[in-house]
Amino acid sequence: MAALPFRPTPFFANKNQAFWRLQAVGWAGAMLLRGMSSIANGQPMSFLVIVLIATITGYSISLLLAVLYRQLISRRPLVTWGVTGLVLTLAVGLHAFIDAWVIWLYRPESEANFTQLFIGVFYLDATLLGSWTALYYAINFFLQVEEQNDQLIRLENQATSAQLAMLRYQLNPHFLFNTLNSISTLVLLKQTEPANAMLSRLSSFLRYSLSNEPTGRVTVAEEVETLKLYLGIERMRFEERLRTTFEIDPASEAGLMPSLLLQPLVENSIKYAVTPQESGAEITIATQLVGPNLRITVSDTGPGLQSEATGNRMNGVSFDGGDPVSTGVGLTNTRDRLVQAYGDQHRFEIIDPPDGGFAVQIEIPFERRETVVPADNQRQLAATAG
Repeated sequence: MAALPFRPTPFFANKNQAFWRLQAVGWAGAMLLRGMSSIANGQPMSFLVIVLIATITGYSISLLLAVLYRQLISRRPLVTWGVTGLVLTLAVGLHAFIDAWVIWLYRPESEANFTQLFIGVFYLDATLLGSWTALYYAINFFLQVEEQNDQLIRLENQATSAQLAMLRYQLNPHFLFNTLNSISTLVLLKQTEPANAMLSRLSSFLRYSLSNEPTGRVTVAEEVETLKLYLGIERMRFEERLRTTFEIDPASEAGLMPSLLLQPLVENSIKYAVTPQESGAEITIATQLVGPNLRITVSDTGPGLQSEATGNRMNGVSFDGGDPVSTGVGLTNTRDRLVQAYGDQHRFEIIDPPDGGFAVQIEIPFERRETVVPADNQRQLAATAG
């Protein structure tokens, strides 16, 4: 479907402009209908002057009513409707008096006296100004409700953003503690070069964390490069005990996902699969497209679901035929971020692979970035991780 060459503007985006447009169209329509009715009832063409004067009178009175109603609309209902009724009655009386006086001057030979003329036009003017008043309040009450809804949506978005930011920032202290502890150990052992290399990679990783919004999303390719940078830091701690494999489907590289979503899952695998085993473990990160969804799998060759170590790792995960519920920091953090970002349009599943080990599988809607983002950050991350 082709996009419009312009962006449509809501009619009430500018309330002041919308008011004057409605005023012009409404009173012009009323004048047209009243003029056609007069001609249809056999009135001469000169009677249109009276119609014009009556329209100008009603238009002017409605402007005064708008000023008063603007002050009344925010009052208590009893005050609003009580004063509105009184003001509207006076406005209709003034309008009818002017209309009757003009008609009386125009047709002095008429058998109807001024009082009769006044009563005759009173109902017509009451209908016009009453309808105008009803429309004024209806439109403004509607706009107030819409504004309150927009404000509620903004507050909900701010709350969601704050929750996402909190979940993202929970990752940094834990990771920093482990890394700085390793750097401290290297310094005590006087291993200057490894300590300096780890500091350099840590600096690049933190620079990436600060340059991305906590609630922002990155492509799979960017997330993988960041993960390689993180694993490069951890590999300096575990050396050959930490083995990694990336199985990234090229078609999935452009898919968007929350930044640093996989880091706590990989850290979880390092803690419970690599650390307790003398031979270490292999961590596999795989991505692929499954229909309209992006599937991400983080697995390791550590203890499976039946081991005692996994009991600590899961920290209270229960299986009741539905999705597992985890109270562990890493797994819960990731799950909460997915809930905040995608609601019920995601899947988070803990899997017991047939060959043993532990795996977490995530499915989220596959979405692409609307605008092209420069690849400078990605190239910098790739160079640093390499």
